[in-house]
Amino acid sequence: MEELLQTALDNAAGEAIAMDPGTTPSAMVFVLVTTLGLLMALIYVPLRLYFTITERSRRLRLLQRIRRLREQLGQPINS
Repeated sequence: MEELLQTALDNAAGEAIAMDPGTTPSAMVFVLVTTLGLLMALIYVPLRLYFTITERSRRLRLLQRIRRLREQLGQPINS
């Protein structure tokens, strides 16, 4: 029994050394998914910043317009 266990351990150790992690399909998938994730982040972050900044500027202009209209409504009508 011990001899069988030792043989199995030796075989497993030999197979683990023989496998190059850079060429296995799972490593390639990991590199591909990581690359796509980084690419998406490089595109998403600047777009998100741009949309956030433009939305805030639009909101500020809208609030300023509302304030001006309220001020105009508060003034008497000039005929």
